[in-house]
Amino acid sequence: MNAAPDRSSYILTLSCHDRVGIVAAVTGHLAQLGGFILDSQQYADLEAERFFLRVEFKPTGEAFPQRLEELRAGFAPVAARFALDWELLPSSHRPRLLIAVSKGSHCLNDLLHRWQTGNLPVDVVGVVSNHPDLRSLTEWHGVEYHHLPVSPETRQEQERDLIALFERSGADCLVLARYMQVLSPAIIERLAGRCINIHHSFLPSFKGALPYHRAHQRGVKLIGATAHFVTSELDEGPIIEQDVERVDHRSTEQDLVRMGRDIEARVLARAVRWTAERRVFLNGARTVVFR
Repeated sequence: MNAAPDRSSYILTLSCHDRVGIVAAVTGHLAQLGGFILDSQQYADLEAERFFLRVEFKPTGEAFPQRLEELRAGFAPVAARFALDWELLPSSHRPRLLIAVSKGSHCLNDLLHRWQTGNLPVDVVGVVSNHPDLRSLTEWHGVEYHHLPVSPETRQEQERDLIALFERSGADCLVLARYMQVLSPAIIERLAGRCINIHHSFLPSFKGALPYHRAHQRGVKLIGATAHFVTSELDEGPIIEQDVERVDHRSTEQDLVRMGRDIEARVLARAVRWTAERRVFLNGARTVVFR
């Protein structure tokens, strides 16, 4: 027998073709159950004719279903009526993260610190790297470290090992925290919508390698970082979050790198948090983010 879920609150997320009556049907159903809505955010993309909704609610009264399976089964007819793409989970649910990194420690250290101090609603199930350098940092946080070296000759084998690790760990999401390897189309397709990258540039400017070097050459007045879902087109995936800092003519390339590390860490942390809280929806080449 399955244990009863945490009944403190639940989060329902959905997207579908937009039409009249969706909100009324959802909120009406919750009202019949005795569901008290704590937070509700919605967005209608008029161009794409898509509708997005996130509702957090808590049970009130004895009529509310005791089990998550019952709650989902009761909502299924509403979902079928509107052809919803939906998910219903306890708000206490914590996605499982596998973090990939190369040699840069700033994003990894920030994520592990936030997780260990209870400020990131995830479970970190491991760190994987193509270099051994960050083993001590990772293991100091009590997380298992997996060294999977890669070369042009071993790339396919290394990616098979990476996918096997992802599945064995039960991870829900792969976070590329400055993992300086381009993933193959096969692994990207397998992890579609479940792989988040941090790029050290304010996309779409300065895609690819050495963005701070190129930004310095152009004399930019703003530098930034971008967290996005990974797609087969390099640095073209749907953007989740971005941030910037102002610089001027006195800033050296190393100044940009130093400032950029702070931006990268906080942008990636926001993207991971919002995804974990089911606030991020894919909408074609874009995202809808309910903050």
